[in-house]
Amino acid sequence: MTLKLCEIINVGTELLLGEILNRDAQILCDRLAALGISVQRTLTVGDNPGRLKEDFLQALGRSDIVILTGGLGPTADDLTKEVVAEALGLPLVEDTAQLAKIEAFFKRRGYPCSQSNLKQALVPEGCTVLYNENGTAPGCFIRRGEKAVALLPGPPRELMPMLEKSLLLLLEPFGSGVIVSHYVRTVRLGESRMAELAGDLLDMQNPTVAPYAKEGEAYLRVSAHGSTREEAEALCDPVIKKLQNVLGNSVYAVDKDLAQTVLDLLTARGKTLALAESCTGGGIAARLTDVPGASRAFLCSFVTYSNEAKMAMIGVSAGTLSRYGAVSEECAREMAQGARQRSGADIAVSVTGIAGPGAEGTDKPAGLIYLAATDGARSLKEKLETGRADRGYNRVVAEKYALALARDLLC
Repeated sequence: MTLKLCEIINVGTELLLGEILNRDAQILCDRLAALGISVQRTLTVGDNPGRLKEDFLQALGRSDIVILTGGLGPTADDLTKEVVAEALGLPLVEDTAQLAKIEAFFKRRGYPCSQSNLKQALVPEGCTVLYNENGTAPGCFIRRGEKAVALLPGPPRELMPMLEKSLLLLLEPFGSGVIVSHYVRTVRLGESRMAELAGDLLDMQNPTVAPYAKEGEAYLRVSAHGSTREEAEALCDPVIKKLQNVLGNSVYAVDKDLAQTVLDLLTARGKTLALAESCTGGGIAARLTDVPGASRAFLCSFVTYSNEAKMAMIGVSAGTLSRYGAVSEECAREMAQGARQRSGADIAVSVTGIAGPGAEGTDKPAGLIYLAATDGARSLKEKLETGRADRGYNRVVAEKYALALARDLLC
């Protein structure tokens, strides 16, 4: 099987300025892999016709498929279609069906249709028009011998339906089997140590194993290419099992994130969870409630940011706060106990710490975090020192370690 090579060019100066998060490349890479199309490069180009033309022709010379997103709108800087048509030597012609769609769109809304909007009815001659269900800019699919070029709108809400309902069907003949990826996810294990334990598995060719790190966790992506999904899965399975064996209890799940893992464990055991959060400010609860159906096991979070709230809401004693301070093992333990008692949950987890960037009026360093968990019979504790003055990083790591502590209590 020969993998077809693809490059993605995302067009828009707003992407280079960081004004908009580029989700298009992530969406496309995920869906193309399922067709057995290998994305070799992704590139972001501003609204500059000269640079766009140069980059497009280079990509077309290297790869079998080039997909461009963005720059299909009605304004003067939306030039992707014009640049690609010129580069391929194709005139732009009016698509009567698209013209009717544009005119009907504005008529329904009671707005006049300007001449700039009508330019969206122009498409490269001989292309397959990909009609837009959620906007006025159509996409295009162009065959050039054994190669293909696709133009898609930039907004994901327009791109995704067009991709799913039109473009993927047109790209099926370019597919070569299936690429399957799974993620062996670990916590409390750094990327370098994880890679060291994985050893020779990182040198495999099919499947491949690649290490990655995120705030508070690390994971290994296992990817295999097969003629069918079943064949690719069969290649992945033994490697995943080997990784789970060598990494041990550090592996908390395959593919699922920590929040989903904890909720699944709670549901399987018929347990409920409450939280007491200080430095995370409700961040753990947000991660849990991002998961559909979280209410089946997650009861509440007490966001007790001040000492007064810790005492009033979850019963932390004034003596503990006076003697040990809010950022202490003793405070974390009382927070967890109080949250469990006040909520009626089976399990409670707490977190208190210095998020940073400064010491927040204490003599304790940023990144010092204490966590506790209890089910009434057992109690767990953890001290975390990130060594960073990065408020966002410290909060994210604290959130993940709190979920990991809940997992420990459930396992």
